[in-house]
Amino acid sequence: MVMAAKALAWVAMLVIAAPAVAQTRPTEGDYYRLVDVVTSRTRSASRDPNWRPGGREVVLEVSGLEVLDEDRVAVATRMGEVWVLSGAYGEPPKNLKFTRFASALHEPMGLLREGDSLLAMQRTELTRLRDTDGDGVADEYLTVAKGWNVSGNYHEYAFGPKRDGAGNLWITLNIGMGAGSENDKPWRGWALVVTPEGQLKPVCAGLRSPSGLGANAEGDMFVTDQQGNWVPAGSLHHLRRGVFLGNPEMIKTFDAKGSTVKLSGPIPKDRPYPEALAALPELKPPAVWFPYHKMGESATDIAVDASGGKFGPFSGQLFVGDFTSALINRVFLERVNGEYQGACFPFREGFACAIVRLAFGRDGSMFAGLTNRGWTSRGDAAYGLQRLVWTGKVPFEVKEMRARGDGFELTFTKPVERGSAVDPASYAGSSYTFLYHETYGSPEIDVAPLRVKSATVSADGKAVRLVIDGLRRYYVHELHIDGVRAESGEALVHSVGYYTLNQVPK
Repeated sequence: MVMAAKALAWVAMLVIAAPAVAQTRPTEGDYYRLVDVVTSRTRSASRDPNWRPGGREVVLEVSGLEVLDEDRVAVATRMGEVWVLSGAYGEPPKNLKFTRFASALHEPMGLLREGDSLLAMQRTELTRLRDTDGDGVADEYLTVAKGWNVSGNYHEYAFGPKRDGAGNLWITLNIGMGAGSENDKPWRGWALVVTPEGQLKPVCAGLRSPSGLGANAEGDMFVTDQQGNWVPAGSLHHLRRGVFLGNPEMIKTFDAKGSTVKLSGPIPKDRPYPEALAALPELKPPAVWFPYHKMGESATDIAVDASGGKFGPFSGQLFVGDFTSALINRVFLERVNGEYQGACFPFREGFACAIVRLAFGRDGSMFAGLTNRGWTSRGDAAYGLQRLVWTGKVPFEVKEMRARGDGFELTFTKPVERGSAVDPASYAGSSYTFLYHETYGSPEIDVAPLRVKSATVSADGKAVRLVIDGLRRYYVHELHIDGVRAESGEALVHSVGYYTLNQVPK
């Protein structure tokens, strides 16, 4: 009996002394699975004749994307074709069929359905494509709008069209870059509205490479821009009349007939961004910065979740694609003192290659149009179309990050474990800004720590109120939340958010 008692005590000591087993962090794929509709890698492994209409393989370098119905999507390619894909929702798409709807277009970079037509954004004009005899092929190509400068420069892309909540039709124009660029002629680097009569109405300027357009749930129009000269990091801008969004390479066009942008002073270059904003009232900051590398490298298209919960717990939020990193980020926006601002969070990586276009399907899944033509990207494909499908499991995430006068309020998708959530040590962060200068991109400058003084959990366990020392207007506030767990013990799928604090709530 004595020997048995000693043995039991020894086992108990082993149990007590054993280290805690680290919990495995959940993966993005647990909640959102990727489905190949067609990519260059799947095409090379198949000889399906439906993927080779007329005996030739379709190179689906997606540059425009429009969902037509519960079976079909329309896809524009960089090489100037528009294809209608039926059977696109299959998992896998066993009955995928291609119909060439239009051809001989000049690098179309966007598609929009309008009645019985598709609007295609060519480099030189906005074109209406119609099938008047019902054979599934466009036989009418009509000019909707034209008249912006096109010099032949490689980077003179035209993006859109997209409609805002009031029905206005928006387009954006890339600036020319390098030798031969003619940004001193209208309307490179501008966002414009196209009237029903086909007239161009310049709205705002200062864009570099505005490849993504999209309205939020309230119907206001936003655009992404990509890091480069005068653009320190990827950004999301609210488009409205008369504002200057930072890139002055088209400054000579501010004197053109129809210009809505007038500057009250010189460009305040080579200054920290907050100082530049104070020096030039017309210069407006992005609603959200995407810190370089941390949140991708080249923001592209915008899609709002209007699925009514079919895509998970993020209804009304924006999703933003990234070219180089082949990923999607999530954006929460709020209005503070009348201005949009908010936070961005990682969402889903691992796409086959560069994401150029996003669109929600009729079933609540998200289509991603891909091509790495022109630049390299992560991934093992050259082009394609993929779907992102919610598995029905709710991820433990920071759903919203709202600014308060003395900190932030975090809303979670699930109740938090109170012990971890009230501990200030569960949170850490810093704030920083960028240089406003002509140099390509900017490092993070004037970095300072955030000190979490207190954390208070709401009665339902889904919100945490943080009181923080160190809030600074016009700075990015990077918050790490590694210590917080859900009531069930889950770790956060993504434990970092980046809030752009342009306005401090009163």
